[in-house]
Amino acid sequence: MALNIADLFEHAVDAAPDNLALKVGDRTATYADLERDSNRLAHFLADRGVRAGDHVAVYSKNSIEHVVAVLATVKLRATTINVNYRYVETELDYLFDNADVVALLFERPYADLVARCAPRHERMHTFVALPDATDPDDQTPIDSFGGVTLAEATQGQSAERDFDERSPDDIHIIYTGGTTGFPKGVMWRHEDFWRVLGGGIDFYTGEPLEEFSQSKQATDPRMVTFPLSPLMHGGAQAGLLMHLFAGHLTILEPKFDPRRTWEIIEREGVQLIFMTGDAMARPLIEEYERRAATGTPYDGSSLFAISSSAAIFSPDVKKRWMDAFTGAVFTDSVGATETGFQGMGLQDKEQISTDGPVVGLGPSSVVIDDDNRLLDPAVDIGRIGRLGRGGNVPVGYYKDPEKSARTFLEIDGQRYSVPGDFARIEEGGKVTLLGRGSNCVNTGGEKVYPEEVEMAVKAHPAVYDCLVVGVPDATYGQAVAAVVELREGASLELEELRDFLRTHLSGYKLPRSLTLVPQVPRNATGKAQYPAAKEMALANVPV
Repeated sequence: MALNIADLFEHAVDAAPDNLALKVGDRTATYADLERDSNRLAHFLADRGVRAGDHVAVYSKNSIEHVVAVLATVKLRATTINVNYRYVETELDYLFDNADVVALLFERPYADLVARCAPRHERMHTFVALPDATDPDDQTPIDSFGGVTLAEATQGQSAERDFDERSPDDIHIIYTGGTTGFPKGVMWRHEDFWRVLGGGIDFYTGEPLEEFSQSKQATDPRMVTFPLSPLMHGGAQAGLLMHLFAGHLTILEPKFDPRRTWEIIEREGVQLIFMTGDAMARPLIEEYERRAATGTPYDGSSLFAISSSAAIFSPDVKKRWMDAFTGAVFTDSVGATETGFQGMGLQDKEQISTDGPVVGLGPSSVVIDDDNRLLDPAVDIGRIGRLGRGGNVPVGYYKDPEKSARTFLEIDGQRYSVPGDFARIEEGGKVTLLGRGSNCVNTGGEKVYPEEVEMAVKAHPAVYDCLVVGVPDATYGQAVAAVVELREGASLELEELRDFLRTHLSGYKLPRSLTLVPQVPRNATGKAQYPAAKEMALANVPV
C-alpha cells in the first residue's frame, strides 16, 4: 500500500475518470482532465531537473491550474510549498529561502514580484506562469527570469502515468498562516497527512480506512462541495484532496464574494460548504438576510452541511445561520496545521456556548497540563490545558529543530503534537476551545483567553469584528485591549462596551482600552493577525 497523496488521487481517476472533479466559473475539469494535465506538467518538471524530495512552490489563487500544479508535484514525489498570494516582496523572499524552493508555479499577475525576487534565489531554476482565473488574458512579462507559460511547458509532454513508485514516507509540507510570527513549514508524511487531514480515518469513530475506501465511493451518488477558503490554506487544501480522493465535485472561486457565493450555491445545488469562521460566515449571512428581505430569497435548500474551521464562529452569527437553515447540520471542526483534525462539534441552536467552540475530542486528541501530563477527560472536568494529538503527527518543522522540540513532545513513550491551543475539559468527553496560548493575556496573575473576549465583544450590536490582545500595563503586567471594526454608521465608547460585557465576562476580562479601526487585520483565510492588531492597540494606548 502506497498511501500516498498522488496514488489516492489516481485511484479515483481509475474508478470514475469521467466524473466532474472541479468547476471554476464556467470552466470544468473531469478526473481524466486533471490526470492528463498534471502528468504533462510533472514530465516537464522532471525534464527541468526536479527530483523526488525537491520543493516546488505554488503561488496562485484558487483555480483548476492550482490543483493541477499540486497534483503534478506530488506525482513526481516532489514536495509542494503553499505560498500566500498576499505576501509582499520581503515575505516572499523569506519563504523562498526558508523552504529551499527550486521551482515556482505562479499565477501570471504576480510576475512582477517574482521578477524582483528571482535573482536573490539561485536554487530556483524553473518558473511556470499559470493563467489568472480572474483575468486569463493577463500578459505580464515573464521573460526576464526565464519564465514559461503553462501551455508552453506542457506542449508535447507525455500524458502517461509512468512515474517512480511512491512511498507513504514521502513528505508533504504546509506552511502555517504565520498569525503569531513567521510562517513555519510543517512536515507531514503522506500517510499521516491522509489519516488526519485527507479522510483516511472515520472522523467520528477513529477507525482507519483502507487504501481504496474513498475511491470506491466515486461511483456512488456524489456530493457537490464548495470550500470558500483559498487553497493556499492547509484546511482548504486538505478538504479539496479529501473530496478528490472520493470522486466528488468541488466548486472553487478565486475570490470570496458573498453574493456570488449564494448564486453558485443556488445554481449548482451545493450540498456542503466549509468556511473560516466569522470572517466569511458574517458577510454571507448578512447577504442572505438582505436578499430575503427583498422577497426573493436565495435558494439554499440544497445545503445540508455547513462547517466552520480554523477560526472563530461566534454565537450570534451561528444562531442567525441556524435560524435560516433549520434542516442543515452545523459543525465546528478544530485542529491546526501541526495536528490535523482534533475534534468536531455538532451545533445545537439551543446550546450555543458563549465561551468558545465546544467540540468532542477527536481520535487520539488529548489535553495536557503545564507539567506535560495527560489530563483525564472523564475526571478532570473544568481543568484547562493544552490541546494536543497523538497517533499520526508531523515529522516536525522544516529546518527548525528548536521549535520542533517545543511543539512535538514525547510523553510516556508516545509522540504528541502540542501547538499551544488551550481548552477546558467539559462533561461527556468534550472541550471548550479557548484560543492559542501564545496570545493569552496575563493580567494581574489571571489568564485571559482572547477568543472568549472576542466572542463576547462581537455580540454588541455596534461591532462587526474584533481582536483582543495584551498590552503592557504598569499595574497588572498586561491589560486586555480590544481592536474593533464597527458596523457602518455605528459608534462605540469604551465604557459603553465594558458595561455591555459585564453580564458576559468577569471583571478582569473586560477590555481596558478600545481601538477603533477601519478593518480588523486578518489574512486571506480569515485567520487573525494578532501582531498587527497589537501594533494598532499600542498606537492607541496612552503611555
